Amino acid sequence: MTKEDKTPWYQSRLGFGVIMGGVAAVSAGLAALLVNISERKAEQKVAFVRVVEVGENDTDPEKWGRNWPAQYDSYKKTALKTQTRFGGHAGSEALPEEKIERDPWLKRMFLGYAFSIDYRDRRGHAYMLDDQEQTERLTKPQSGSCLHCHASIMPLYRELGDGDAVVGFEKTYQYSYQDLHKKLKDSGHAHPVSCVDCHDPETMTLRVTRPGFLAGIAALADSDVPLPAIPSIEIWRQNGKKGTYNPNAEATRNEMRSFVCGQCHVEYYCSSKMPLTFPWGKGLKVEQIEEFWDEAKFVDGSKFVDYAHAETGAPILKAQHPEFELWNQGIHARSGVSCADCHMPYIREGAAKISDHWVRSPLLNVNRACQTCHRASESELLARVDSIQSKNYDLLQRGGAAIVQLIDAILEARKRGVSEEGLEGALAMQRKAQWRHRRRKQHGLPRASGSGSHSR
Repeated sequence: MTKEDKTPWYQSRLGFGVIMGGVAAVSAGLAALLVNISERKAEQKVAFVRVVEVGENDTDPEKWGRNWPAQYDSYKKTALKTQTRFGGHAGSEALPEEKIERDPWLKRMFLGYAFSIDYRDRRGHAYMLDDQEQTERLTKPQSGSCLHCHASIMPLYRELGDGDAVVGFEKTYQYSYQDLHKKLKDSGHAHPVSCVDCHDPETMTLRVTRPGFLAGIAALADSDVPLPAIPSIEIWRQNGKKGTYNPNAEATRNEMRSFVCGQCHVEYYCSSKMPLTFPWGKGLKVEQIEEFWDEAKFVDGSKFVDYAHAETGAPILKAQHPEFELWNQGIHARSGVSCADCHMPYIREGAAKISDHWVRSPLLNVNRACQTCHRASESELLARVDSIQSKNYDLLQRGGAAIVQLIDAILEARKRGVSEEGLEGALAMQRKAQWRHRRRKQHGLPRASGSGSHSR
C-alpha cells in the first residue's frame, strides 16, 4: 500500500469540498434562522399596521378589519352554522328552529309573554341584530332597551344624551323598539355588536362600554357579598370603596376577558316600565337576584314582575341568559379561567398570539379550548361533558313537565272553586319554579354564543 493510499478522506480534495459544502449549508441555515427570528421579533413589536383610522363612531367591523384582518376573518365565521348535541345554531341559510315547537312546555310556560310567539335557537354574533329585527316577538310592544345588547349602539346613546351616553341610555326604555331602531338606522350605525364595543380604538385594550353592565357591576361591588372570582372588587373594597367601582380602571386584563362578555350574557330586565337593569345589588346567586327582583318596583311604584302568566295569572320572573352569573359561581371562574379562554381561545398568526373571534362552543374546539388545562384525551373530555349534559337535559325535561302539571293543577283548583287567596301559595311556587328552571336551562347546556334566544 502506498503512502497516498493512507491519506485520510477529509484531507483529500473531495473530502475538503464536502466539508466546505457542509459548512456553507450550516451557515446558510443559521443565517436563515437568524433572519426568521429577527422578522418574528419585528412582528411582535408591531402587532398590527394601522392602515385606516378608527374611532368611537366606527361601528362597522369591516373597517376595523383592515387594521386587524386576522381577528376580523375569525369574527366573520360567527355567521357559520355550528352544532353540538344539545346546542347550536343555523348559519346564513335559514332562521334557526323554534324551541317552542321542539319543547311545547316552553310555550305553555311563556303564555302571556312574547316568547310564547317566537322562541328560536341561537345564531352567531354576526346575526344578533338581524335575528332581533326578524323575530315575530316584535308583533307585540317591545322596548328600545332591547338594542342595548344587539346593536353597536353607543354612538346613538351619546346622540340621545347630548354627548352623555348614560343619559341617552336611560331614555331608551321610553322608545318603542321600532322608533329607536329607526333612529339607529338613520344614524348609520345599524350593525351588530362590533369591535368598538369591546376595544378602545386607540390602543385596542379591552373595555366595558355598556351602561347596563357599568351600573350593575358598581352595585355588585358596593354590596358585601363575597366575590372570590373577581379579585379586583375585593381589592377595591379593602381600599375603602373609594368612589364608584369602575371596571375600566380597576379590573385586571383577565377579568376584562369575562367582563366584556358580561355586558350582554346576563340576567336583566328590558322593557318599557323602567330602564334596563342588571339585578346585582344583592349578589349573583339565584336566591340573591330573586330577592332583588322581589323588592324591586317599577317607575310608577308598582311591584316588579316580568309578566303575568296568561292562564294562571302568576307573577312570573323570567330569567334571560345568566351566563356571567353562573360562570362567576363555578370552578372555572375561581381558578382564573375567563369566558374568552374557552369560547375565544388563543391562536397563532405568525409571531402574534391573538384571541380567536369565532365565538363558539368549546366542545367544537377541545384542543385549544379545553386541553390547555385538562390533561385528558379529547374523547374522554367529550364523554364527561356529554354525561353531565345528558343528566341536565333530563332534569330540564322533567322540570318543564312538572311546571305544566302545576299550571294544570292551579287551573283545576280554580275551576273547582278554590279562592284566589287559597291559590297564593301555588302561584308563588310557579313563580319560583319557572325562575329556577330558566336559570338551569340557560346555562346548564352548552351555548354556541349567539342571538336567537337572546332578543326579548
